[in-house]
Amino acid sequence: MGTADRHRLIGELLRTREEATVDELVHATGASGATVRRDLEILAANGVLKRVHGGARSLLARGDNPGYGQRELEDHEVKARIAAAVDQLIRDREYVWLDSGSTATEIARRLSNREITVMPMSLHGVEALTRTKDVRAPELILPGGRLIPGEQSFRGPMTEANIRSLRFDTAVVTPCALNLKDGLLAHDLDDAAVKRAGLESAARVIVASAGSKWNASAVALVAAMEAVDVIVTDQKPSPEDLARLNKLSVEVVIA
Repeated sequence: MGTADRHRLIGELLRTREEATVDELVHATGASGATVRRDLEILAANGVLKRVHGGARSLLARGDNPGYGQRELEDHEVKARIAAAVDQLIRDREYVWLDSGSTATEIARRLSNREITVMPMSLHGVEALTRTKDVRAPELILPGGRLIPGEQSFRGPMTEANIRSLRFDTAVVTPCALNLKDGLLAHDLDDAAVKRAGLESAARVIVASAGSKWNASAVALVAAMEAVDVIVTDQKPSPEDLARLNKLSVEVVIA
């Protein structure tokens, strides 16, 4: 089992059990005790868990929204497929607004060798977009504002004002949840305001969302589904949902 797979498995186990010993994780992963201890140190540094004597404990209470470090470990294959599909929808020389979050970071990795201009909403996105040595690396515009620890995302009035001062060809939005009744949703009010500024400043709105977020709910409204042009997801919506999306002229791309 590779490092990334071990990290995902450890994260998933701690979400369901809240605490595990090194011996239990050795048994679950098939790795040595030294390897598991090293994994735990890395995951603790990324905010996924807390190291305790003899093992690790989840940092999440039941029902909490997982932090970035935990989300980065989850559904990686799904996010990679979604990112590849979004990449196909972006044209060269576009001006792109790119949301924050783990799915957006995966999209940034795919866009890192594209001849485009991007405003990424997190330092995770900045790092992903600038790690390439390709001469066609994107040009970046940073939004400024308040930086949120852990998420490393930009928030606040300065961020929103700088977004609204520009006009983008495409906004790539990664909502925390979405459903046809409420539209696009976020867990945090400030995050919702930044997402809203991004999509309202773009000629085209692409929503990138795993099927697990469909028909879920969150506290903050970002926008109604009428604001969306394209949804990229990994699961085909129900026939009823597809019919309603067609009525709204929302294109659905299955990754």
